[in-house]
Amino acid sequence: MALSPSATFAMSQKAADLKATGLDVISLSVGEPDFNTPDHIKEAAKKAIDGNFSFYTAVPGYLSLREAVCRKLKRENGLDFTPAQIVIGNGAKQELCDVILSIVNKGDEVLIPVPAWVSYMEMVKIAEGVPVTIYAGPEQKFKVTAEQIEAAITPKTKALMLCSPSNPTGSVYSSEELASIAAMLAKYPDIIVLSDEIYEHITYVGKTVSIASFPELKDRVVVINGVSKAYAMTGWRIGYCAAPLHIAKAVGKLHGQYTSNCSSIAQKAAEAAYDGPQDCVEDMRKAFERRRDLIVGLAKEIPGFNVTVPDGAFYIFPEVSALFGKKAGEKVIANADDLAMYLLEEALVASVSGAAFGAPCCIRFSYATSDEKLVEAMGRVRRAVEKLK
Repeated sequence: MALSPSATFAMSQKAADLKATGLDVISLSVGEPDFNTPDHIKEAAKKAIDGNFSFYTAVPGYLSLREAVCRKLKRENGLDFTPAQIVIGNGAKQELCDVILSIVNKGDEVLIPVPAWVSYMEMVKIAEGVPVTIYAGPEQKFKVTAEQIEAAITPKTKALMLCSPSNPTGSVYSSEELASIAAMLAKYPDIIVLSDEIYEHITYVGKTVSIASFPELKDRVVVINGVSKAYAMTGWRIGYCAAPLHIAKAVGKLHGQYTSNCSSIAQKAAEAAYDGPQDCVEDMRKAFERRRDLIVGLAKEIPGFNVTVPDGAFYIFPEVSALFGKKAGEKVIANADDLAMYLLEEALVASVSGAAFGAPCCIRFSYATSDEKLVEAMGRVRRAVEKLK
């Protein structure tokens, strides 16, 4: 099996290597909040250590945490799940991959709207499935339509993956757009929907809607989420899937064979995140919105950058094909890969080529960093781009 390395982590490593030589590199490559985990969540972890929550848990996670997830899903999304339908894993990434491994057989097709997170296609390959991409460009705000999805369905289609708000584009599907997709999928009862909702709380257009809330898709949507983005808990590695019972049981079997449970201490911290005060989530969301407005304004001043204003997450994804073919000295910018490397070497700003996300004419910048760094980074990028002739 030929798997591609994660482009985001590869660029992050290159930036770290340059920084280790003493260069002042600003990394806008990895999608990680720069905030510290809120104090009440850290206190819950300390209490768990002192309370000796240091033994194996049930494979799908502590019952108390799975109950907290069910309360969250009911309170925030209007969804009814039982603890038996929840599996806690080592981040949303593991849960997504394990669901794919549980439902996809060799040769099955999985529909993936692109631009899409770099790992989706690779996870399908791990399961020996076939990733089928459906492209939507900036003129559609990077969102596919029900008609586009239906045109890609074949007798081999096993699942559809959706991510809203989206990594890498920041696009958010409206309730009307999701209703159209749900109505279309009602005609195809064997297709499972994987809804990646990890960025649900980082949105600038009001409350997001889960496609799991549409009754015509009852019992065939798997919700993937976790604490990493909303609660600034990336390193704690806690995610979950909320799934039809037969899928949840299959995921539990996988966990039982190759990871058992995830960290008992991190589970207790996640429980505090879901059941504790939520003002920290809104405080971080407001900061991201301010940063969104800042970086969009700065990026629009860069020649050759066609910037779509994101409605969620913490990325901008400008279309940059106007720069292809330009030169800096003898260096030719033939594609987005070249541009990302040029910006790293010339401007000391790390980004990620859109090719990794299925959009080779775009480039991704994360704005999950301070205002000061964003101003400095975009200034460097603009000056580097202005050197291209």
